[in-house]
Amino acid sequence: MIRKLRSGEYRLYSRNVNPKTGKRRNLGTFKSRTAAEKHERDVQYFKRH
Repeated sequence: MIRKLRSGEYRLYSRNVNPKTGKRRNLGTFKSRTAAEKHERDVQYFKRH
């Protein structure tokens, strides 16, 4: 899940809510949306390999 921040950057959040905090985990902040999307694909790949 990618959200745009007020600063103009994009942050990647985990799909599932962290039960301890009740919020989504921050998986990184990126300058561009394409960079965030690329990292999201990398995360999904490593979850299964």
